[in-house]
Amino acid sequence: MTRAALPGSQFPSGNLWKILPLVLLICATFVLPALAQEKDKLLRTLSVSGRGVETIPTTLAQVSLGVEIQGKTVQEVQQEAARRSSAVVAFLKSKNVEKLQTTGIRLNPVYSYTNNVQQITGYGANNTVSFRIPTEQAGTLLDDAVKAGATQINGISFVANEQAIAAAQKQALKEATQDAQQQADAVFSALGFKSKEVVSIQVNNASAPPPPMFLRAEAAKSADTSTPVIGGEQQVEASVTLQISY
Repeated sequence: MTRAALPGSQFPSGNLWKILPLVLLICATFVLPALAQEKDKLLRTLSVSGRGVETIPTTLAQVSLGVEIQGKTVQEVQQEAARRSSAVVAFLKSKNVEKLQTTGIRLNPVYSYTNNVQQITGYGANNTVSFRIPTEQAGTLLDDAVKAGATQINGISFVANEQAIAAAQKQALKEATQDAQQQADAVFSALGFKSKEVVSIQVNNASAPPPPMFLRAEAAKSADTSTPVIGGEQQVEASVTLQISY
């Protein structure tokens, strides 16, 4: 039986079946060693994680303050809370504070219990805002905010500016990479191996953890002197994992 030649083929149909095994053998000769080398590279690797930490001074105060009002009727409480809150917001805008935003609005009934009987005795409203201000201005601004109508200082924390954080993140990444490399060099030296190349790099983290907020405190009713506000330092962390062949 004669097999027909494949269309466009330069070989007779009878020779094609003789050549095919040779072609497969040649492909296997080149592909299999390459796969073996790639497998060997993946098996002979060391993974190390390095950590970098940068400490930078804080220059901004993150403040949360609010207005809390209690009264007999909903209308009375809501109107007074709105009036005071508007005055506080207008004051803060006049001081050009950064990232001013409303963070909470609440209106709740106030209950009393007599002989295990619950009764509504009034209503309470609470409006809160948050903002950022240079740390050296925070003390005077808080005192003036109380005069403008604020009744609560809910919390204050300290952060570095965004440019300083970004620069610290880059430096922390460099430190983390160097730390990982030094760890790898120590392991290779102890085992008598030589590193070849970095086959994988993973940046696990490069961030500035959010600073803790200070405990809530009632605003002073009168302030003869400016409230002292002192900033501190902020840590920026980074972690890098290297996979190194040997």
